[in-house]
Amino acid sequence: MIPQSLQGVLWSKRVRNLDLEKDEQYVINQILAYGGLEDIKWAKEHYGWEKLKRVFVEKPLKVYLPRTFHFVKKILFDLSDNVTPREKYDQTLPRLAR
Repeated sequence: MIPQSLQGVLWSKRVRNLDLEKDEQYVINQILAYGGLEDIKWAKEHYGWEKLKRVFVEKPLKVYLPRTFHFVKKILFDLSDNVTPREKYDQTLPRLAR
C-alpha cells in the first residue's frame, strides 16, 4: 500500500487508487523525479534498488528536470550516458518524433 504522504509526489492520481505493481512505472519515476530522500528510501524498501534502477532505465518517463535527471543517473545509479539518453527523461526537451 502506498502511503498518503506520497500524494504530493504522485499528484496526478489518487494514492489510494494506485497499485504498487501495475503502476510501478509511474510511481517509481515520479518518486525519483519529485520525491525527497525519504520518499526514495520508501521506494527502495518496497521495490528494491535493482527494480528502481531497471524501471528508470527500461521504462523512462519525460518527467525529470535536467538537474534531477543527472542526480538520479549519476549519483543514485552511476549510469553512463549511453544507457540513459537525456531525450527520454528531460521534460524541458521536445518529445522525440517517430
